[in-house]
Amino acid sequence: MTTTTRNGAIGLGFDERTGIATLTLRMEGKANKINDAFGEAFAEALPWAKARPGLKGIILASAHKDFCVGADIDMLYAARDPAAMYERVRALQTGYRALETCGVPVVAALTGSALGGGYELALSCHRRIAVDDPRIQVGLPEVMLGVIPGGGGTQRLPRLLGFQAAADIILQGKTVRAPKAKDLGLCDELCPDAAGVRAAAEQWIAANAGFQQPWDRAGYRFPPPAPGTADARDMLLVGSAMLYKKTAGAFLAPQYAISAMQEGCGLAFERGLEVEARYFARLATGDQAKDMIRTLWYHRTAAEKHQGLPGTDRQGIEKVGILGAGMMGGALGWVCAQAGYRVVLKDIRQPALDAAMAHCRKLTEERAKHLDAPAREALLGRIAPTLELGELRGCDLVIEAVFEDLNLKHTVTRETEPLLAPEGIWASNTSALPITRLAEASRHPERFIGMHFFSPVEQMPLLEIIMGKGTEEQTLARSLAFCRQIKKTPIVVNDGYAFYTTRVFSAYLMEGAQLVAEGHAPALVEWAARTAGMVIGPLQVFDEVTLTLVRKAMPQSEKFSGRKLDLAGFDLLVKMVDEHKRYGRAAGAGFYDYEGGRRQGIWPGLATLAAGKPAESGIELVGRRLLLAQAVEAVRALEDGVLVRKRDAEVGAIFGLGFAPNTGGPFSFLDRLGIPNAVALLRSYAEKYGPRCAPPALLVEMARKGERFFDAV
Repeated sequence: MTTTTRNGAIGLGFDERTGIATLTLRMEGKANKINDAFGEAFAEALPWAKARPGLKGIILASAHKDFCVGADIDMLYAARDPAAMYERVRALQTGYRALETCGVPVVAALTGSALGGGYELALSCHRRIAVDDPRIQVGLPEVMLGVIPGGGGTQRLPRLLGFQAAADIILQGKTVRAPKAKDLGLCDELCPDAAGVRAAAEQWIAANAGFQQPWDRAGYRFPPPAPGTADARDMLLVGSAMLYKKTAGAFLAPQYAISAMQEGCGLAFERGLEVEARYFARLATGDQAKDMIRTLWYHRTAAEKHQGLPGTDRQGIEKVGILGAGMMGGALGWVCAQAGYRVVLKDIRQPALDAAMAHCRKLTEERAKHLDAPAREALLGRIAPTLELGELRGCDLVIEAVFEDLNLKHTVTRETEPLLAPEGIWASNTSALPITRLAEASRHPERFIGMHFFSPVEQMPLLEIIMGKGTEEQTLARSLAFCRQIKKTPIVVNDGYAFYTTRVFSAYLMEGAQLVAEGHAPALVEWAARTAGMVIGPLQVFDEVTLTLVRKAMPQSEKFSGRKLDLAGFDLLVKMVDEHKRYGRAAGAGFYDYEGGRRQGIWPGLATLAAGKPAESGIELVGRRLLLAQAVEAVRALEDGVLVRKRDAEVGAIFGLGFAPNTGGPFSFLDRLGIPNAVALLRSYAEKYGPRCAPPALLVEMARKGERFFDAV
């Protein structure tokens, strides 16, 4: 017999032969979500199943591609009442608890991904059986959106796997592919297909009448170390210290998650759920979660769906040429080959090609483990390294990744562009040089575009696409189709020196150098950046990109942008490079000292280059200056017309530069600070630190009109 709940969100089926009730999630839309409609349906479905005569077990299944993708983000984003959110979460927990204590064995049939609240639903089942498919993922990614698991995840997973293994999943917001999930204990069994999952579920139910969760059985023992023991206290102390070292206290969700685990797992299971619900409600209705959800979910999703951008049915790209086989070019070739393109990797030096191919083989071993040996060989076989220019003939897209020199790039364009296929696209991977200037060497500026990738290419999700003055919309549409195929998140900006991301990145580095030059302790500068939410401190980043690169680029910036470099921070950089030969990490000496490539501490000589002691300092002041410097540059990019979409400011800064994710991005940071407050601060900074800190006219006008960058929630 089959029917559905009144709202149709869950299909109800019962097989009298096996005594198994099947609850099939079939919510409106393309995916199953945890929301009020789910709650209503679940509250109806479980009693219906329990009322079936001869019931021997329950299978939870899905009519959609995925099992369940977790909480309904729209509902979560709108919630501002902690008490109401607590009651909503407790109702969900009560439903999950009723499922796992229903008296018969319950199996989650994971024929698709189960994430967040969806995986917590699977955890409340007695067994999790998944299709053995690397496309299927399970996990608890909530902390990535500024919240914690709220459907019992902080209580069930530690009781199932132990503190350390559960914390590794929850605190990092991990999702893992089905094969690895089995190895980690997140799934109990793998089957080759959906039919196999169903058969295995029926077989397991038949063999496990009266099955109970481990924590509901008499004599249950918490996986060691058990809560309250000295070993558990020591482990949690070490774990908390490591967490603080990693997050610098800027992110609330991981802190709340470890507190929920520590406090809740020492109590009876029901009380532990209440602890989790209180932490969840406080986080989910707070400012940090709203800012993170807006950017990390809504803005990123809009960017990935190319909302407001041109589309095309004709990508017309099959063969991709990469000019320059450095670390960037080699990894870019691998990413394109992984996406199915035929790739020609061109360089003028054989050692560079050899190193690039070695890097591609390493990437295949590390990042394509889910492929069998023939598939991995086919991937590498799509990359053709060459010294011969003629091998590029017929490329539909050429990505130039040679040294950042305008004349060199012009030369390469003139000699290579004629080899392009008819309607072929020429893209420059420049990080700063204006696309319109680069296109001066092109016969077809309408098919000339900027594609600024970020290193390491195989890991960084962002692609900054730059429109030159002559770039046609059809070129952009085809470039976006290519972007989608290589699975990058695009932002699309207009031309101008350093575009968007490099401008903001440079502001971060130079503000760090300026602070050191003013006499702020370098260690304070680094830690203040971290406590503000930056992924890496500016001085460490400086060393990674090399001081010499920035030393050469900044005068070029002055030339192209028309903005003078009247900065003590630049003078300090010049002295470090020209007088002290401190070039960065690769040279073994920069803002930090190095030994064998490992940081040994900040260079003591920095103190001799500082102007003295600043009148005021401190973590809050320094951290705010570092964020404001970047946010102001983002405003200038919007004011200059380089930024077209405000969402791109947030997505580009966080996913390309590591701008403080806890703020939601530079514009969200300004909104939360308050535009009038930001203007007042910048005016005070201009008086203290110079006119470079003066607020942009756009920001002043927004303050006058009472405007925000994004609607308040």
